[in-house]
Amino acid sequence: MAAAATAQLALDGSGIDGSFFTSVTDFARDTKWLNTPMEVWTDLGLGVFAILMIAGWWTARRRGPQAMTLALAAPVAVLTAFAAAEVVKRFVAEVRPCRSMAHAYLVDTCPAPSDYAFPSGHATVAAASVAALFLLDRRLSAVAAVFAVLEGFSRVYVGAHYPHDVLGSAALALPVAYLVSSALRRWAAPLVGSLSHGSLRPLVTTEPTATAQPARQAASAGDPL
Repeated sequence: MAAAATAQLALDGSGIDGSFFTSVTDFARDTKWLNTPMEVWTDLGLGVFAILMIAGWWTARRRGPQAMTLALAAPVAVLTAFAAAEVVKRFVAEVRPCRSMAHAYLVDTCPAPSDYAFPSGHATVAAASVAALFLLDRRLSAVAAVFAVLEGFSRVYVGAHYPHDVLGSAALALPVAYLVSSALRRWAAPLVGSLSHGSLRPLVTTEPTATAQPARQAASAGDPL
């Protein structure tokens, strides 16, 4: 009974863009062959953003402390944006479309009444990844943007979120992740630079150690012409 009372008090977002939502879910009803791939992608697709961040870290090892700082800041920025979205979600308390528009065609199962809709957590992670990677590698950020659009669309396609839930996620996640990454680039760069002199050196740089460089130079000087 408490859960039902919570749902009654929560915001009904169907009046914002409910017609657009049903247009997308009607498309899902007409493309049943796509239902399972989209349902799988909407959750497992988040792994793509983790892979892109790992790729950013791998290339940053050859680009110096500033790039490595941004690479390590990326997951922190994404988690910060996600945490902010969760706070907003509790404050807004918008019920899921599956409760406000139960007549719509839904691919995804309906979560608990306390699992609110605005903003979308999945779309937040996707958009935050785009912003975090933007400072590190524009090409990786562009790839992330394509997958972020697909992720956002999938959340509406499976019936988990309204379109404004996805757009609100981007409006929140992009500036939060960008600002966190920018701040960490300045504040954490000295710490990351110090890691290049310790046991974690292979994880943050591909540059040879200071002691190895003179030995390499000496060996090169002794080579016959």
